[in-house]
Amino acid sequence: MLVLDIDGTIFKKDYTATDRVKNTLKKLCDNGVKVVLCTGRMYAATKSIAEELSLNTPVICYQGGLVKNFCSDDATLWERTMDPALALEVIRELKKRKIFFNIYINDELMVEEDSPLIRQYVDARNLSYKIIGNCENIDFTGLNKILAIDDDTKLIENLQKEMAEKYNGKLYVIRSTPRFCEFSNPDATKGNAVRFLAELWNIKKEEIMACGDQDNDIEMLLAAGVKVAMGNATEDLKKIADYVTETVDNDGVVCAVAKYIGEEYAF
Repeated sequence: MLVLDIDGTIFKKDYTATDRVKNTLKKLCDNGVKVVLCTGRMYAATKSIAEELSLNTPVICYQGGLVKNFCSDDATLWERTMDPALALEVIRELKKRKIFFNIYINDELMVEEDSPLIRQYVDARNLSYKIIGNCENIDFTGLNKILAIDDDTKLIENLQKEMAEKYNGKLYVIRSTPRFCEFSNPDATKGNAVRFLAELWNIKKEEIMACGDQDNDIEMLLAAGVKVAMGNATEDLKKIADYVTETVDNDGVVCAVAKYIGEEYAF
């Protein structure tokens, strides 16, 4: 089983994967390796990427909060949503701090008001979104996650630290990029979703390789027998990795596949 983050791992800054990466993943799939995308992205965005890469396995979305079988019937295999009362607390705190945020309910992206931040976000990912005004009175049942966005990376870093401490054991609070802080169910981690699929398929930990680049990939790597950090990864991720491969711009995933799975798969 090969578990892959998307952005910064197989997707470069222009949100594309090279032909070399695509060909390697296709050959792995054709030879029985379960290639699983494991991302903070919403399902709608992840499904299209999995289709583009010709994958044939379920995808892990929302930092592990949702596992869906995109390749047959869109069946939900695993889901952990946020507690509505805690979601409301987080939203009120973000509004008090004047930090822009997205909410995701039943895989629909919503914002209170339009903003260059949301337009930039959706344009880069080919997504649609809904403007709902004050969200404090809507039904939060099925809330997948809350995403706080700010260009001030220090502000986001401090927000993550403060809110992770405040909601320790109640929410999973993690930075997925220097500009993004995500809030979700405490069980909604990439590691938990990987372990779920491994148990479903009777795959041992030592038969799993995981590749990532950000702090939200730490849990994912810890669930794998072979832990690979991209050359462009955060220092915290590199510290726990068994191997630091090339950067995403230099097809680091292909290099890791050649080292640990077999050179015959690396184009």
